[in-house]
This record gives sequence, structure tokens and C-alpha cells, in this order.
Amino acid sequence: MTRILVDFGRCEGHGLCEQTAPEVFRLDDEGELHLTHEEVAPEQESAVAAAVRVCPVAALKVLS
Repeated sequence: MTRILVDFGRCEGHGLCEQTAPEVFRLDDEGELHLTHEEVAPEQESAVAAAVRVCPVAALKVLS
């Protein structure tokens, strides 16, 4: 499984990760990012990789 790392201090709540992989990333009403789970199933890996690429502040990383 792949693991997601989020730099919450860097995250600005743009929401692009949530739009790209809503099954993993959620923004609350205040714009704070939450993960639905830190480990990603193989079928979600491509969506999470896309979310990492679109993050404008590079707040997301994945570890395999």
C-alpha cells in the first residue's frame, strides 16, 4: 500500500486534491484538509498521484 504525507502547515485549502481524489481528501467547512485514510489501496493510487501533481503548494507526498 501507498502512504500519504500531508504538510498541513503548507496546505492552503485550495481543494484541488479533494476534486481529484475525493475518496481520500476532504476539506472541512473552514478549509482544513482531512484524509479519509492515510494508506491508499492500489485502486486509488492513480487518483492520489494526480492529486499530488495538482497541489499548487506541494503539500502532498506519497510513500510506497
